[in-house]
Amino acid sequence: MIINYLKTALRNIRKNKTYSFLNIFGLSIGIVCAALILLWVEDEFSYNNYYKDRDHTQLVKFNWSLNNEIRTYTSTSGPVGPAALAEIPGVTAYCRSTEGATTALFNYNNNPMYSSGKYVDTSFFRIFECHFLEGSPATAFSNPRSLVVTEKTAAKFFKTTSNVVGKTIVVSNREAYTVTGLIKDIPDNTTIRYEWLAPLADAFEDPGKLKKWDNCSLETYLQTAPGADLGQIKSKLDKIISAQPNISTTTVALLNMKDWRLRNAFKDGVQSGGRIVYIRLFLIIAGIILLIACINFMNLATANSEQRAKEIGVRKALGAGRGALVKQFMGESFIQAALATLLAILLLLLVLPGFNALVGKTMSLHLLNPVHLLAILTLLVVCGLLAGSYPALYLSNFNPVLILKGFKIKTGGAAFIRRGLVVSQFSISIVLIIATVIIYQQIQHVKSRDLGFNVSHLVSIDINEGLVKSFPAIRQELYNTGVVDKAALADYNPLYDGNSTDEITWDGKPANLKTITSIRQIGPDFLATTGMTLLEGKDFTRDADDSSHVMINEAMARQLGSGSPIGKSLYMSDGNGNKLRLEITGLVKDYVYGDMFGKPDPVIFFGIPSGSNTIFARINAKLPPDQSLDKVAAVIKKYNPAYPFSYTFTDQQFNGMFQNEMLMQKLSRIFALIAIIISCLGLFGLSAYTAERRTKEIGIRKVLGATTGSIARLLSIDFLKLVMIAMLIAFPVAYWVMHNWLLQYQYRVSIGPLVFVLAGVAAIVISVITVSYQSIRASMLDPVKSIKSE
Repeated sequence: MIINYLKTALRNIRKNKTYSFLNIFGLSIGIVCAALILLWVEDEFSYNNYYKDRDHTQLVKFNWSLNNEIRTYTSTSGPVGPAALAEIPGVTAYCRSTEGATTALFNYNNNPMYSSGKYVDTSFFRIFECHFLEGSPATAFSNPRSLVVTEKTAAKFFKTTSNVVGKTIVVSNREAYTVTGLIKDIPDNTTIRYEWLAPLADAFEDPGKLKKWDNCSLETYLQTAPGADLGQIKSKLDKIISAQPNISTTTVALLNMKDWRLRNAFKDGVQSGGRIVYIRLFLIIAGIILLIACINFMNLATANSEQRAKEIGVRKALGAGRGALVKQFMGESFIQAALATLLAILLLLLVLPGFNALVGKTMSLHLLNPVHLLAILTLLVVCGLLAGSYPALYLSNFNPVLILKGFKIKTGGAAFIRRGLVVSQFSISIVLIIATVIIYQQIQHVKSRDLGFNVSHLVSIDINEGLVKSFPAIRQELYNTGVVDKAALADYNPLYDGNSTDEITWDGKPANLKTITSIRQIGPDFLATTGMTLLEGKDFTRDADDSSHVMINEAMARQLGSGSPIGKSLYMSDGNGNKLRLEITGLVKDYVYGDMFGKPDPVIFFGIPSGSNTIFARINAKLPPDQSLDKVAAVIKKYNPAYPFSYTFTDQQFNGMFQNEMLMQKLSRIFALIAIIISCLGLFGLSAYTAERRTKEIGIRKVLGATTGSIARLLSIDFLKLVMIAMLIAFPVAYWVMHNWLLQYQYRVSIGPLVFVLAGVAAIVISVITVSYQSIRASMLDPVKSIKSE
């Protein structure tokens, strides 16, 4: 019996090649999309699984009350970890590290190269399970100039991954460090990335900063005991901090390692999402696209029902029960689903490298992975059941007597269901089109906003401290090349937050006002080089340090009250308990930094070029960038021969700040296109079915004088009505979804009617093109044959 069903299924596939191809191809596309999204989601959820104790590792964050809102920062003070271990039961270990990644110059055998790593406590090796291949965690930091490297770093430094312990390498062309440990490379899917590790105390010229509660410049991690109450730990840590001066209003948030990747966003001191929002969204899209593909199968199967009607009638007349017919059609459905799955696997192997490049990952199918095998089988079963259930029940219900007598099959509710499914498909497709357009508009809206400075043709060049003294001569030589229009020193890229403080005061400042202020150390011509605008007062003009005169931005000026800020005084601690008076000599137009979607915070500019670590140069826009950089590099290397020439284009850094939004835009664009393609296959199937059902009507109309064009319009109008209904459903849904998505951004685009008009027009054009083939084909049939065939 099974072999008979199989033969029948294969015979029908060969007999109806077009419908079979559309069925199998449509399903395979849906499976490919679902598989790609599931692979991406699997990779996102796999972050930090490398660490066995991830359930009991917490990142400490500080909640600061600033300007009537709570902001959450990863920067914490040195004593937090030791105090938590000493005073709070349930805390079993702590670890501190420098924030982010520290890039340093390493020189071995006169081969200088940059590498990024972290300065950490010894407990880092316990909490983050570093697997030592050489050396041991107990002796890794036995002296201040110790260095632990990964396998890849060892290969880069020493051209070998064995016998590296004991080797000496010079860091920043000053201090000789001894390699005391070699550890396994960490996987790509870990949040904390590093190429080397060194003792934390060596990161500070003044190790006493590690003991200051008000010096927030570290990341702090706590290891907690199994079953420990995190709420109580947080409460006790809040109480400890409340007793400390300067940060007494600060509270903490504890973020478990499992949430570092996916749920690391905070609003008003509370977790409020993160990448998990995108994951949920694309999981829904994966399910929707798979459902659309299965809907196609149903529509195409029922559209082909007329050709199967007599076969069903004969089988029923010969005694086949409905159950046997259901099994037959479900079997055919599973065979086609299996073929679609095999095709999908082949397509996945072809498109996965491109998808990896798109999302920046290195995923692979791993077909022998039990989880992946189970997922493939689940997709096959789900597709087979979803796609085959309705056609099997529908076709097996035909009346054999009426069929064999040549009566037309009454569609009734089936026609309504088919039209409803097509409306659903196009509704989803239109929502995805609108979402893609609005995401694009939002990104372009932010990119084209007035940043307050010009990122185009602005190059940042890393330098060491020794170059600061030689900068006047370097600047002149850069100008002499003819490729640099302006150059200046600074300690931070204007795109990023930089150092900040909440200790700035002024006469008349409300006692309860907490303000976070970014601190910038710059040299002369920084404003002109970056394209910032001086609104009032004067710029810094000397290359010598001046710590008593400052410039501020408009956001800072608004804090001071009405009137010109020029000549007003600010006050801050000099680090020795004394209050330093700062005279405001310049007002700078607000510029956007840190959060590209938000509003700028207050900024104070100090004329202290000695604290700089970067040269900013604006290269001539009329010259090829490569040629300009060659000339710039020659000048820098002349004064800095021991350091490699390291530079970054600011506009590239700017574009990199939209990674999540750009990824969402790219994926939504791809999946919107795929949803449209699959929906068009369904519409094609329904138009074929309609043309088949109305063959006799079309023949009669042609006999009575109807033209090919009028008949094509008649058939197309029915489908345009479905698209119009889909638009009525999709527009409010799309507006609601995208309006809520935009609420997460302070600076956002408004949703205008044009995007809905364009999406509607696109849907209409696509549907007309899709059904026109079947409409024109049906209208061109010989009416004599059409009527005779009835």
